[in-house]
Amino acid sequence: MVRLSGVNDSRRTDSNTQGLAIDRPTPARMYDYFLGGKDHYDVDREAAEQVKAALPNTREIVWENRFFLQRAVRYLAEAGIDQFVDLGTGLPTKGNVHEIAQAITPHARVVYVDNDPIVLSHGRALLATNPNTTVITADIREPDSILEHPDLRALIDFSRPCAVLFVAIMHFIPDDADPYGAVAAFRDVLAPGSYLALSHLTSDIVPADQVRRVVEVYEAATSPIVFRTGPQIERMFDGFDVVAPGLVHPWQWQPWLKSPYETEEMRTDWLWAAVGSNTPSLGVG
Repeated sequence: MVRLSGVNDSRRTDSNTQGLAIDRPTPARMYDYFLGGKDHYDVDREAAEQVKAALPNTREIVWENRFFLQRAVRYLAEAGIDQFVDLGTGLPTKGNVHEIAQAITPHARVVYVDNDPIVLSHGRALLATNPNTTVITADIREPDSILEHPDLRALIDFSRPCAVLFVAIMHFIPDDADPYGAVAAFRDVLAPGSYLALSHLTSDIVPADQVRRVVEVYEAATSPIVFRTGPQIERMFDGFDVVAPGLVHPWQWQPWLKSPYETEEMRTDWLWAAVGSNTPSLGVG
């Protein structure tokens, strides 16, 4: 029997895993494993360990990205944004978008989106008493399924400024699934004063053999992984002005907002990250 990490209950039945891809690793559950969570299966741990064998500092890369998410949300909330759509959210863990945003603006509304059903079940349980936050199951490759989802529309008013977070998710969208079209679909519904936050794995200045080995591991997962160049990632910001300091490594973005838990080891060359505004006066040109 495939078991959730930390669970050793022989009474668990097939209904507990109904609708879950438990025969193949998923990015959400592998990400949870890298963050030290407990919501993953044997198949996820095995794949994650293969990634770590190819890329020994995987945990540091994941945490570097996690801290970028937290910095970006804090920056946006302090800029007055009180609506957030977090795409490819992964499993609930400490320092989530709603925790940061609502600590600054208690009425802030947050919608989490992931295509892994386990995210929905865990997220709904966690957020049962939070009326301004919800989780939906949908796929970024079908943006209309997100934008027209009644649970999203119940919380998010696209006639007002909103932040859409594509943090460490677009490298799971291959070129034949039109990643640029997916970003554009959200860009086109955003009111003036809105933002896009995005981070993405890059092949620019890292060893090609390590990139190849990581790609091979994810070929067996529910989503492949695609490393892109800086110019390819910058193209995802078409229609936005990138705010200072531009497209940089996550640890370089707004360093004055960094968490006391960030370490020197979390400064890597594996990701590019930026925040874009659709209000030109807020950009850096």
